[in-house]
Amino acid sequence: MSEIRIGVLGAARILREALVAPARDVEGVIVHAIAARDADRARGTAARFGIPRVHRSYEALLADADLDAVYVPLPSALHARWSAAALDAGKHVLVEKPFTSNLHAAEALAAHSGRHSDLILAEAYHTGHHPLMGELRAIVDAGEIGVVQRASATFSIPIISRSDIRWNFSLGGGGLLDVGYYPVRFLRELFGPAPKVVAARARMRGEIDRFLKTELDFDGVRGTVVSGISSARIGMGVQIVGDNGRLRVSWPYQPQHGARITIEHASERRRQTVERISTYALQLAAFRDAIRGSAPNRTDAAAAVAQLSTIEAIQHRAGMRPRPSASLDGQLH
Repeated sequence: MSEIRIGVLGAARILREALVAPARDVEGVIVHAIAARDADRARGTAARFGIPRVHRSYEALLADADLDAVYVPLPSALHARWSAAALDAGKHVLVEKPFTSNLHAAEALAAHSGRHSDLILAEAYHTGHHPLMGELRAIVDAGEIGVVQRASATFSIPIISRSDIRWNFSLGGGGLLDVGYYPVRFLRELFGPAPKVVAARARMRGEIDRFLKTELDFDGVRGTVVSGISSARIGMGVQIVGDNGRLRVSWPYQPQHGARITIEHASERRRQTVERISTYALQLAAFRDAIRGSAPNRTDAAAAVAQLSTIEAIQHRAGMRPRPSASLDGQLH
């Protein structure tokens, strides 16, 4: 396959950063078509980003024989339905995080993808593709801060508009499934895939968690996650504390924006910069290579199901309901 031609379902705001800009730098990938429920918005987005083909509907895009893959940046409640439809149409799928809006839908989509073993279904968890994760594992494994005792990860943003879909329960809204997804997965990838949820509390606006704090137990390492979608400013960071020092990471989820690792001991401090390569470009290259069979699919359905299992355990502990999801046949559950 010389070029992988990708079609886009929906004219989401993240499209430029997550796909259009990276496709200019990643060899062998072309953003070839788009469809949106608002035809005028689809045409405007295509004109702005130089996407050559506009389809009148999602179904028409999936029927396009010139496309090899589909990118799904729709609201998370629609991920399972349209990812399954894309697989049924013979397309590889890169679906935005969260993989789906609840665990049941994730398990159903994972099972469905098993019937399309020749196709790649990847979740767009871009952070995990960056070398930062390997650098942190190396520091921890080398014992530079001693035996790890606890870790914390935060991600909070301000959202002002009440029309933002992150305030919409039926579309999969809430802070935990949005910004909270990153710190939960970050700690899981460092310390273990199945932590015990010790405690969780949320401040709600209706059924939407605008702030959440949870305590996790990674087989003796205590993890704290804080997420929010009504903060005064953007805030993110990771701190890992050992019995012989600690390390802190700035911009952990988008390290291309200037992440730095700071390692502190009683008598010294060391800082190291992180490579400023786009996580989205690395993600797109990984998707391409998985399709070509030259690299494994590192953000596959199994990894997404494990993440949503932890997410739903946190929601349950905080007294929250799982978000609904359109099923593979389009019904809302």
